Amino acid sequence: MQLREHALAALCAANIEEKVASALAIWSNFATLSIASKTPAETPAEPATLPGRPARPVLLAHRDVPKRSAHTVAGRAALVHAITHIEFNAINLALDALWRFGGMPEAFYRDWSRVAAEEAQHFTLLRNHLRGLGHDYGDFPAHDGLWEMTHKTRHDIVARMALVPRTLEARGLDATPLIQARLRQVNTPDALAAVAILDIILRDEIGHVAIGNHWYRWVCARDGLDPVAHYAVLLQRHQAPQLKPPFNEAARRQAGFTDAEIARLLAP
Repeated sequence: MQLREHALAALCAANIEEKVASALAIWSNFATLSIASKTPAETPAEPATLPGRPARPVLLAHRDVPKRSAHTVAGRAALVHAITHIEFNAINLALDALWRFGGMPEAFYRDWSRVAAEEAQHFTLLRNHLRGLGHDYGDFPAHDGLWEMTHKTRHDIVARMALVPRTLEARGLDATPLIQARLRQVNTPDALAAVAILDIILRDEIGHVAIGNHWYRWVCARDGLDPVAHYAVLLQRHQAPQLKPPFNEAARRQAGFTDAEIARLLAP
């Protein structure tokens, strides 16, 4: 069976349980799936609308998503829902990388298959926690920034690796400790349970950003591009969000950012 065909089918799945199960199955069965090089005959046709997702949550502009206090159960549910939505989108972006970009080394497909499975696990942990708060995925509005950049970079693997895992997902490395600090201040059992889930997610996301860093540098080397200079070009070309402090420097270093890259982030 063709790995990229399976990835596209999972990406197109609108049913949440089907998408999660498919992402997990791709990783479990990776060794049995064939990986074909990108030729017209071997590349699946792109559906008109991607990704498949349920009718809810309602998607709003980032600025229009309501802010809620973590000191109420409803507020904590909204906060957890926002992270759950990010993890759902992260399943899709990993699946999209798998099916869209042919002709890459086997290790590329292995890496993104693992990422898709781990994002599915994160989503499930958060969704179960959300249900424990009396809500479910789709109950609150959300924004679509992560998928919007995935769509913008669909024709350029260099831009995809630069601007999705190592830019937008890397923001999670910075934001997660701040969210955990808010939840620890609340100090309720559900808040502390959410902190523990975020510990797992932060650990895995360091690895996911590291995968993005690795493959960004790999495709830059392949294409004769300077990764630092070209990154600045891509930020401007695709109007990527301006990253603002504080930055989780330790986690970013673990994920493969160099001292020079971190210094550029910190520069006024």
